[in-house]
Amino acid sequence: MTATWRATQKANRRAALIRSAAHLFAERGFAAVSTGELGEAVGMSGPALYKHFPSKDALLAEILVDVSERLLAGGQAIVAEDGPPAEVLERLVRFHLDFATSEPDVIRLQDRELPSLAPEANHRVRRLQREYVQSWDGPLARHRPDLDDDERQVRLMATFGLLNSTPHSAGGSARTPATHLPEGAHGADGARGSDAADRPGGGAGSDVIDVLAPMAWRALTG
Repeated sequence: MTATWRATQKANRRAALIRSAAHLFAERGFAAVSTGELGEAVGMSGPALYKHFPSKDALLAEILVDVSERLLAGGQAIVAEDGPPAEVLERLVRFHLDFATSEPDVIRLQDRELPSLAPEANHRVRRLQREYVQSWDGPLARHRPDLDDDERQVRLMATFGLLNSTPHSAGGSARTPATHLPEGAHGADGARGSDAADRPGGGAGSDVIDVLAPMAWRALTG
């Protein structure tokens, strides 16, 4: 048994614990889930959990900091690709919808359990969330230069409210990723920002996604 094998096994158990914890916290609420139940979900004793995380609070912080960092990184990468602002906004909406439908548990936790975090972790997550919102603000300002700062913030908050409602509207289960937005969302020339229909898993998607995508676009851009 090599050190590499042991490290891999430990990493796999840690990842399984994070996934199971996210699901249990999302389904039942952070406060209602015990360390014993977390351990049982991944086939380990409650005390064994402390080999991976010092506390249940630290486990929640790991989940919420991680989702916030990944959303920020994804949003910043899309903005860095540049292009017409309408197309950048389209990609941002699709990215967030894809994330919400593929990882509904963590989106539900981010929406509901932020007050459960310890102050330091809470501050870090809120900072990451503000930076993520800011990554959307630049392309929105270019697309709608007639909107002032406050008006853009209202539109952004309404849009995130719709996008983050996806796991609740879909019953908390993963859905087919979003593949299209209304024709008006594809830039001034009406061209699609990506060949979504040709992507694996492309197509109609769920009814919930088909409804929320155009609603989010209208909330964002008017």
